[in-house]
Amino acid sequence: MNQLAIDLGAVLAAAAPLIFATMGALLSERSGVINLSLDGTIMLGAMGGFTVALVTNSVPLGFGGAALIGAAIALILCILSLTLGQSQTAVGFVLALLGIELSSFLGAPVVRVPGPSVPFLPIPLLADLPIVGVVFFRHNLLIYLSFLLVPFIWWMLFHTRMGLTVRALGERPAAAFARGVPVTRMRYLMCILGGALVGIAGAAYSLDLRQGWSYRHTFGMGWIALAIVIFGGWRPWRVAFGCYLFAALEIVALRSQRTMAGVPTQVFQVAPFVLMILVLALVNLVSSPQALRRIASLPPTLRGPVAMLVSRLAVAAPAALGQRFERP
Repeated sequence: MNQLAIDLGAVLAAAAPLIFATMGALLSERSGVINLSLDGTIMLGAMGGFTVALVTNSVPLGFGGAALIGAAIALILCILSLTLGQSQTAVGFVLALLGIELSSFLGAPVVRVPGPSVPFLPIPLLADLPIVGVVFFRHNLLIYLSFLLVPFIWWMLFHTRMGLTVRALGERPAAAFARGVPVTRMRYLMCILGGALVGIAGAAYSLDLRQGWSYRHTFGMGWIALAIVIFGGWRPWRVAFGCYLFAALEIVALRSQRTMAGVPTQVFQVAPFVLMILVLALVNLVSSPQALRRIASLPPTLRGPVAMLVSRLAVAAPAALGQRFERP
């Protein structure tokens, strides 16, 4: 039981950077802006955050620097796509590649250099509770903030006027504009805030989960974050579940690597990515129009349970996602 609690705590810790990245992507995409620059943003944020923390000997300044990097990349995306009318997909992909290459070039002097990290901060009394204390209360401030970020984003999106406006931007921007909402300006704001969270996710890797900096330090995690947002149907709680699921797959792969010495390590390293892709493929399959026709052809005894399962798994992107808004 104690080992299980330790493993569950490790899952929560491993998922924290993904929580920040996916919530940032969620803010951007709920407002109608596709941000494909996540992989480059996370990597540049990891390098920049670690470098700033190393030079200033301040972890908070490191996270602040990473947030500024993420916000700057998102601002470039907004200028090129929302103002100048370029493809959001193409601009995001180019920025992802640029961020990866810049992180390798600019981060060369700090490769494998020891640096500061987020300090361990167990919560007094609560950390001593059996099982629950090990799982939830023996972490650091960054991980505690990841616990709070998901309910905050959910509350903001679905229980505030601001959230209603953000969702309108992604679904019916023309209707939002007719009600006096400055559509482009609000999309700028949400995309930049989301970019800052993605930058923080990068620093969460280099200053906590994978302490230090090395070439391709977080390679692929941005694409995983984007896949999790799609898997989660652009809903905060379901997206968070996807983050914890992926982290659990990583922990299982790590434990299996120790007990199955004869299997090449590369198998365990790529296994979580492959499984996540398969899950995403299943979600896309049940979300297709063909799935509804197949359900209708099932026997009546199976039709109800299968339809319920498909309704739980099916996702729908915001209707105006990736579409540039033109003022009438």
